[in-house]
Amino acid sequence: MKKAFTMLELVFVIVVVGILSYMVASSFTRNPLREAADQLVSHIRYTQHLAMMDDKFDVNDATWYQERWQIVFNSDANTYNQWAYTIFSDGNKNANPNLTLNEVALNPLDPAKYLTGGYTGIIFSDGVGATQEMNLGMKYGVSTITFNAACQFGGSQRISFDYLGRPLKGVPSGFGAIYQRNRMITAQCQITLTDVSGNAIIIAIEPETGYTHIL
Repeated sequence: MKKAFTMLELVFVIVVVGILSYMVASSFTRNPLREAADQLVSHIRYTQHLAMMDDKFDVNDATWYQERWQIVFNSDANTYNQWAYTIFSDGNKNANPNLTLNEVALNPLDPAKYLTGGYTGIIFSDGVGATQEMNLGMKYGVSTITFNAACQFGGSQRISFDYLGRPLKGVPSGFGAIYQRNRMITAQCQITLTDVSGNAIIIAIEPETGYTHIL
């Protein structure tokens, strides 16, 4: 004799399936702020890699350190007033990428593009050579980017690395020995990304090692 499911059993199965479906769907829900943080962590680590592979030391150049690889954040007309960032080596030693883009790192995933989300005098966020995902405001809805005191120097929101991968703060130019003494990050650097709804996520860069991770 075949036994059928009772109505109570069917309702129970439907409820369980519904709960499982919700849990699975929730796990795949897009989190733009987390995506932005994951991308930024990857690019900070790549900046550190470039600095370690491309040591700028030159015994004949007293200001060699100004050319170190760095990641700089900006919000201006070329980024449509959204927060973006650029990875570059300052060959001209003027604190900014130059006008021909040749100081900016190439995108290893697409060598036809540069690792910039837009920068004044260089390229717009939606320009042909820009990596548009690096405009965190346009791509992920990031409304503000803030640095804690450990990695602030002179109001500049940028991080550079030395040949050992140690993180340094501020613009690496114009201070000679003072730069070497005062710019090394000695406490956990925290970079906070905030979206328009007020949600925030914090990226940490550890002193000495430069290890970058999400808190």
